[in-house]
Amino acid sequence: MKLSRAYWRRIKITGTLAVLSFFSFSFANDYFEISKNLDIFATLYKEINTYYVDQINPSKLMRTGIDAMLNSLDPYTNYISEAEIEDYRIETSGQYVGIGASVGQKGEYILITDVYEDYPAQKSDLRAGDVVLEIDGKSVKGKNPGEMGKLLKGQPKSKVVLKIKREGEGEIVKEIIREEIHVKNVPFFGMINENTGYIKLTGFTANAGKEVKDALEELKKNPKLSSVILDLRGNPGGLLHEAVNIVNVFTPKGQLVVNTHGKVTEWDKTYHTLNAPVDTEIPLVVLTSKNSASASEIVAGSIQDLDRGVVVGQKSFGKGLVQSTRPLSFNTQLKVTTAKYYIPSGRCIQLLDYSHRNADGSVGSFADSLKKEFKTKGGRKVYDGGGVSPDIAVDARILSPVAQSLLNKLIIFDYASKYRVAHATIPAVKNFSLTDADFQDFLNFIKGKEYDYNTKTEQSLEEFKKKAQDEKYFDAIKDSYDKLKLKLQQDKEADILKNKAEIIELLEEEIARRYYYQRARVEATFDDDPDIKQATLLLADMNLYRKILTGK
Repeated sequence: MKLSRAYWRRIKITGTLAVLSFFSFSFANDYFEISKNLDIFATLYKEINTYYVDQINPSKLMRTGIDAMLNSLDPYTNYISEAEIEDYRIETSGQYVGIGASVGQKGEYILITDVYEDYPAQKSDLRAGDVVLEIDGKSVKGKNPGEMGKLLKGQPKSKVVLKIKREGEGEIVKEIIREEIHVKNVPFFGMINENTGYIKLTGFTANAGKEVKDALEELKKNPKLSSVILDLRGNPGGLLHEAVNIVNVFTPKGQLVVNTHGKVTEWDKTYHTLNAPVDTEIPLVVLTSKNSASASEIVAGSIQDLDRGVVVGQKSFGKGLVQSTRPLSFNTQLKVTTAKYYIPSGRCIQLLDYSHRNADGSVGSFADSLKKEFKTKGGRKVYDGGGVSPDIAVDARILSPVAQSLLNKLIIFDYASKYRVAHATIPAVKNFSLTDADFQDFLNFIKGKEYDYNTKTEQSLEEFKKKAQDEKYFDAIKDSYDKLKLKLQQDKEADILKNKAEIIELLEEEIARRYYYQRARVEATFDDDPDIKQATLLLADMNLYRKILTGK
């Protein structure tokens, strides 16, 4: 039987109404749940504020509730109070008005930990290791680094007076004029050897792309430059568009770098390179570590997906989430995860699945069985769900327990401060090395200082003791246990000498920072850095480099 056009029209209208009714019901149901729970929350908050046995702080209680709610989503969705807005602006822009120094805690006082080159602190000869006693005539004893940072910031051209205590020189007063500070994203670039350039990128604040571009253009002025290393190790990420700009330095205009997809369609965006590149052919190695995250992974993953360079080091962190800020009332903001990002092959490198928590509230990683295979531009296999895997994996450097303890206890830091007072200058970083007499001076310096630590062997021995006690065997082996424990303690006294080369390397790096600032932290490690060694070996073998990129 042939059905009339009017019949089909009625069917279509009925179906449309059914769909609209479903969405209307769904929207109404969601609205009711939201309204109901907001009402419950408001009445609960009122009852606690009125009847709780002790006096409460309403603002603090509310902040606790907000933070707990947001933390149940992911670690990157945060509430930013009015008082925290300025700190957030500094974090994303890399700019503030201050003296150009960072601080840390040492006992009851604040310690200058870093001084930025060419800024007021350095011009006034403030040094890492200086202990701040007073600011503008007021004691800062008991202040924490956050409170201290606020005191050091102020208006451009305003004066701040610091009373400091310096190793070997006693108390000194410094008058410093504040300036606008821009923390560099590229603290160092230069030549590692005759042919290989190196760019260290530590952040993705405003102008990160321009800083990388300028660094590469400066390196290219050297006619012997034939390859480049871009170091993203330890870089926690930042602005997404700066990641696109950095990829653009090495790839043509119009190249797809990243897509973002969210629940709300306005966050479905595509990012292409917009500018002319600096060099699309020069052999490139990108260094990554387990702490290379977010925008760093967009750069490393895109370079890998486009077969533009080789990734060397350790698997990256695995943060494939994008955050945006939304304005709230009373000058507050919400930083909220709005999308996931997908690099050119189509993969998302997010490691943790926050949408499916375990019964205890913990977050699990994506199972290997759920990982999907993708292809690079040239057909190489790559995978999603867990960071960017390097093309050449290098074991992460692990410090000996004694070296780690000397760092954590600030003993290497304090010796560098002492060395700086005793030596007005040192040679260029690449030519600087400590003598045996210097190392003996360090050994004298650490006598009587606390730098105790537990080795894995000692930890195992303590576990063995506990099990023996639980099973009632310990009394029979106590003498043997005590002798073994004493032997381990005696061996620890020799650990300094056994790890002399490693400790000297750490000392040289820390001392060099006293004279050459942030760039020394990078340059001083060139000779001993396993990732850089692997990268330079690869770049010296173009057959292997091309074989990795082609997969053949």
